[in-house]
Amino acid sequence: MSLTVNHPSANYPWATGRRDLVAGLTVAAVALPQGVAYALIAGVDPKYGVYSAIVVTAIASIFGSSAHLINGPTSAISLLVFSSLAFIDPENRTALFEALFLLSVLVGVFQILIAVFKLGDLTRYISESVIIGFMLAAALLLAIGQIGNAIGVKDKGNAHMQVLQRLYLTLFHGDKINFRAVLLSVTAVVVAVVGRRLVKRFGSPQIDLLLVLVVAGLIAYAAGWSIPGADGKSAVSVAAKVPQSLPTPHIPVLDLGSLAQLSQGALAIAFIGLIEALSIAKAIAHQSQQKIDYNRQILAEGLANLTGGFFQALPGSGSLSRSAINFQAGAVTRFSGIVAAATVAVALLLFAPLLHYVPTAALAGLLLVTAVRLVDYKRLIATVKASRYDAGLVVITALTGILWDLDKAVLLGIALSVVLFVPRAAKLKAAELAITPEGVVRERLPDDPVDPSTVIYDLEGELFFGAAPELDRYFDTLRERIHTGGIQVVILRLKRVRDPDAVCIERLEHFLREENGREVNGRRVTILLAGVRPDALKVLRNIGFQDWFPADQVFPEEVQEYSATLKAVRFGRTKLSIDEPGQPVAEPERERSADPLYYLV
Repeated sequence: MSLTVNHPSANYPWATGRRDLVAGLTVAAVALPQGVAYALIAGVDPKYGVYSAIVVTAIASIFGSSAHLINGPTSAISLLVFSSLAFIDPENRTALFEALFLLSVLVGVFQILIAVFKLGDLTRYISESVIIGFMLAAALLLAIGQIGNAIGVKDKGNAHMQVLQRLYLTLFHGDKINFRAVLLSVTAVVVAVVGRRLVKRFGSPQIDLLLVLVVAGLIAYAAGWSIPGADGKSAVSVAAKVPQSLPTPHIPVLDLGSLAQLSQGALAIAFIGLIEALSIAKAIAHQSQQKIDYNRQILAEGLANLTGGFFQALPGSGSLSRSAINFQAGAVTRFSGIVAAATVAVALLLFAPLLHYVPTAALAGLLLVTAVRLVDYKRLIATVKASRYDAGLVVITALTGILWDLDKAVLLGIALSVVLFVPRAAKLKAAELAITPEGVVRERLPDDPVDPSTVIYDLEGELFFGAAPELDRYFDTLRERIHTGGIQVVILRLKRVRDPDAVCIERLEHFLREENGREVNGRRVTILLAGVRPDALKVLRNIGFQDWFPADQVFPEEVQEYSATLKAVRFGRTKLSIDEPGQPVAEPERERSADPLYYLV
């Protein structure tokens, strides 16, 4: 029996559909409480988190490339949303929500532009240390932000205050601690920890988050703490009501005054969202052996957030927990994500009123556990120990996020990554090679005799403008040896230089024009280029290199490893009228019959 659906595969077997159905239902059991929790992290109405678990999840699954990636609200993105909206008075709910929808639209636009211009590879230049620092700051901010709810007091201060200042006011100048709320938050933490251990031990469906809300809600209801009294207030605060309605189209109000501030946050969310989604997709694809079109996945992320902005949804990204559940539950295709979104929509229509009985303190306890799990402590310790460069990026990004705000931390971390990357990428290396009496071409050792007539330079690194000073230094050294050391043949091995630009090619052109063919003390200098890669040849030809430099002195990169270098060496020996040495004693068999020289690394 087969079932045909609108799917990349025309034949969609029932066995595949059943696995996708089970996986989608399992994901939905986690997605609903997470949608509520992540909306609270963002400081907005819980329904917008649930709407995101419907709209963003469905659109990303329809247009994406990964068969297992589940999109929607995430803790990291929600913290960035909270930071991006911090300049708006939280009491002005209309302005806050309109800004939220506009933020989603901007995030989607930025991500679509990244996909259209195929700039997704730029995300790989963002240091892993920045991401770790960001996650550390996000975890601390998440924990700090939930302390007030966990102890049953209202947060003091305003959105313009620094988060640590607001925490101080809440703890020492705020309301009295509500011990009923403390009991519920502690219960939530215990149930979450024990539930996760039981899930891992018995391999049962991952409903531990849902279990936390059910247990805490039942305790509060049985004790009468969540039922309003005569004054209309309950003993512990409960979650806001989530309407029994699906997201409807809504055009966000454009406020030009806040557009610039929102754009900064949207750019940070766009980059972090893509890094989050692509890294999860790559990790799962490594296990599933699926080939992913990453540019298509980026486009899907943008379309999902853009659409979500017009359907009152919180911005989203790839969720590590829900994607892992989807994969482990046996999902085969992207249809599982559509099933998950549809199931959340049905659950919203059927069970939305029950969410109002979930105590805020229980959600706070759940989010405190989430904050602890947000940081990969092994990677954090390893990164800090790795180098001062990595440790500095982690500390600067984390402190900026805590003391300033998260979107600035991301943008600063990206800027630092680029600024610190350029000098490191500009380290153009040069190793002098030598020809031993046995006919071996290898890196020259300190005690090797100096060849008075030939010098071989092996260049390695990015041949872009940042490397120009290093390249000038190597050329100056070669000029000095040519003029004072009697060098007649210079072999430049360019096999391991990459991405040449106009600045470095101009330096190479000047060196060749000045030194090739020059007579020094009655000797004519010959410069040979060995292992020239196609990209370098193309740039050289674009500047008319073939019109003035002899073609027989250029040895392009060849399929056989190191053959271009050996050809250049033989050509140089011929120029010097030096006989090649006899057969080397330790020559590899595959080279012995073809060439008396061989290259040794």
